[in-house]
Amino acid sequence: MMKWIVPVTMAALLAACSSDDSGKTYYQLPDLPAAAAAAAAATPAQTTQRQLWIEHVGVADYLNGTGVVYQTNDVQYVIAKDNLWASPLEQQLQQTLVTQLSRDLPGWLVSSQTLAGDQDVLNVTVTGFHGRYDGKAVVSGQWTLTQNGRTVTQPFNLQLNQPEDGYDNLVRTLAQGWQQQAGVIAAYVK
Repeated sequence: MMKWIVPVTMAALLAACSSDDSGKTYYQLPDLPAAAAAAAAATPAQTTQRQLWIEHVGVADYLNGTGVVYQTNDVQYVIAKDNLWASPLEQQLQQTLVTQLSRDLPGWLVSSQTLAGDQDVLNVTVTGFHGRYDGKAVVSGQWTLTQNGRTVTQPFNLQLNQPEDGYDNLVRTLAQGWQQQAGVIAAYVK
């Protein structure tokens, strides 16, 4: 009777190890509705638009991998192996920033590509975009805006309560924090 237990156990273990993508989940920042989108739709189109070039959105090295990051205590961070970004985080942050600023700045042309003519230039460095052991989602860094020959740098550090546990809720909360920061940038650009 014991002869069949070893082969069956070995077969089960090999089957579990052979599937390389099982258990992996991929995340994309959601496109959150914005209150300013309704206002932008109600604003008549202008013939001359002001221009904002989002030159670069960069992330700290520990955020530059494929895994979603979680801070386990005051000094330790874990990069998930099975909860991954669907596309590079830098790219997602830049794309969502273009979308949010386009909504929040009616009458502006916002682009991640260089524009012809007179343009304002925005660069953002993200140093925190992760979950934390105390139930907070952290969105931090700094942005630099060059506008009318003047350059301003502003730090940001948002710590949002995550309503529920889990990576799905963490990614949604991080997206909300990024949207809030886009709103702060838009208010300053205006």
